[in-house]
Parts: sequence; C-alpha cells; structure tokens
Amino acid sequence: MRKGLLLTTASVALLTTLTACGNSSSGGDSSGSGGKKPKIGVILPDSKSSARWETADRPYLAKAFKAAGVDYDIQNAQGDKQAFQTIADQMISSGVNVLVIVNLDSGTGKAVLDKAKAQGVATIDYDRLTLGGSAQYYVSFDNTVVGKLQGEGLSKCLSDMKAKKPVVAELNGSPTDNNATLFAQGYNSVLDPKYSSGEYVKGPNQSVPDWDNAQAGTIFEQMLTSEPRIGGVLAANDGLGNAAIAVLRKNHRNGQVPVTGQDATVQGLQNILAGDQCMTVYKAVKKEADATARLAVALAKGKKGQTNGSVKDPQGGRTVPSVLLTPVAVYKDNVKDVVNDGYVTKAQLCTGRYAALCAKAGIQ
Repeated sequence: MRKGLLLTTASVALLTTLTACGNSSSGGDSSGSGGKKPKIGVILPDSKSSARWETADRPYLAKAFKAAGVDYDIQNAQGDKQAFQTIADQMISSGVNVLVIVNLDSGTGKAVLDKAKAQGVATIDYDRLTLGGSAQYYVSFDNTVVGKLQGEGLSKCLSDMKAKKPVVAELNGSPTDNNATLFAQGYNSVLDPKYSSGEYVKGPNQSVPDWDNAQAGTIFEQMLTSEPRIGGVLAANDGLGNAAIAVLRKNHRNGQVPVTGQDATVQGLQNILAGDQCMTVYKAVKKEADATARLAVALAKGKKGQTNGSVKDPQGGRTVPSVLLTPVAVYKDNVKDVVNDGYVTKAQLCTGRYAALCAKAGIQ
C-alpha cells in the first residue's frame, strides 16, 4: 500500500496544475454530515483509455451536482497513480465530505479510500470496484452482463457471416481492473462452451495493460502474425476494438473479421456503421452519473444512500451495497437508439463519409 504523499515543492506544483484542471461549483447548504457544508470530490482515472470520462461522465456529474446545489470538485488523474493520491489528499484537506473515485488500480484506490475513511469522509467506488477497499457504496453497470452481451454479440456476428470453426482472439482489458475480470467472466461464459464443443477454436488471449490502445495494436498485430487464421475478435472495449480494426485494415481484412467493443463511443459507433465493428455495449453513462450524484448528495447531507443490490468484494470478502444498472447491446440496426438517447449527437457521429451511413441506418 502506498502512503499519502508529502507535498514537496514538486508536488505542490503538480497539485496547482491538477487543481486548474478540476471543475468546481459553489452553493448548497450547510446541512452536510458532521456539520460540514456538503462538498463532493470526484477523481476520474484518465482520458486515454476511453473518451467517456471527459466527454460524458464529467459533464453529467457536474450538471447533477449543480442541480442539487452542492459544492463539488471533479479532477482527472490522467493515468498517474501519484497524481491520483495527490488529488485525493487535496480534496480531503479542502473539506469534501464525500469522495467518489474511479480507481487506476486497487492498490492505489485502497490507499485513498482508507485515508478518506480515517478522516470521516464517505466514499463511493464509481464504475470500478476497488478490491480489498473500504468504499461504503459502489455504482456501476452489471459488468458480467456487459461481457455476456459481448460474447453473445460476437457469436451472433460469426453466425451471420456463416463462419465455420472460427479462430477467436481475445483482447482483454487491464489486468489491474476488476471490471475487466468481470467482463471476461461474462464473455467466456458464452465462448468457453463453444471452444469445448469445437464450434470455435480458442485463439490468442491476452490482457492489455492499462487499457492502452497503442499497446493493444501491438499485441493484436503479434496475435495476427502468430495466428493468421483469426476469424473473430472479442475486444473488451471500443478503444481496443479500434486498435484491432486498424491492424485488420492494414492487412485488408477489416469488415471480414467481426470485432466487439464497449462504451458506445463515437469512434466505435462509426466503426459499426462502416461494417468494421460487429457491436458495442451501451452503458447509459448519464444514468450511472445521475445515480452516483443522488447517492453522493444524500451522503453529503448526512442522509442514508439508496441502493438496489450489492456486490461481493472477492479480495476483501465483504459485501458492498450497490446501485447496479443494465447495459444494452448495440448493432448497426440500433445505433440510432444511442443518438436518440442523447449520449452522442448526430453532429458528432454523422461527419464526412459517415453522413450517408447514418442516413441508411435511420439516424435523424
């Protein structure tokens, strides 16, 4: 476990930069827990692994906190574990009475959560469960179901292409992210029986450190070199899927090999419209952000949080009260639903050559 950082001259400089990247608001009342004025801190993980953190989560959370009239501070650690801890120290010192985190790994997340708990700050794991951590609540989608939808999606696309005994490669998410483990449990529950029966051939299978898209491209290129017969790719999110698609395109095989994804990013949806990606999984981030904001605001005002389920922390052995939401599989024929829901706009999606594809897909 890494201990809290001392604010040296260098880390003060870093803190100043990080604070400038934050987003805060004044307002609210003084009825927070422990007599504190309600103030909520949120630490997002990065903007590299998925565009969603800055394009969706940040604005949705900010809007919900503003509507509730509470002070808030949203910052992004940009993949830096030291920065993550520094931001947490600064937020706790500034008087937040609720801390919401998307951990970079469980070790760093646990150190931050334990420190917050020791200071009487309520804590929420957002989107990712911190294994062995001490968060009082967890808000996310049912991530095993996310993976199951991916496995079913790849199977559907392989069936549509009438693929015979396809070699399936798996590009898994970061080995330090518990969500990646849950996704894999979900899609392997669909794929493993097909491997066992001989319907599919189990191909290369590798995790991508830190969900890094550049590394994913290198890893998949090595996969394709070692096994040129790859006929399907279970990619754990749209960024990894796009990395695989780029390699397939270079080898003139894009559109011939189904590739999955997750997050319903603009890039992922465009790949689906173009026929290069089989499917993605839409997680209505606004619902996740709104649920988290409601829970955080209640806690900040000294009230009890409302949940609809629980998850078991396999490392800590404890049951964590949770708000769990339902994901949706997206194929070419229902891309329009993601637009209609307001998650992406027609202007963002239907640019250049995608305008005609959008029209064909019924996107108004």
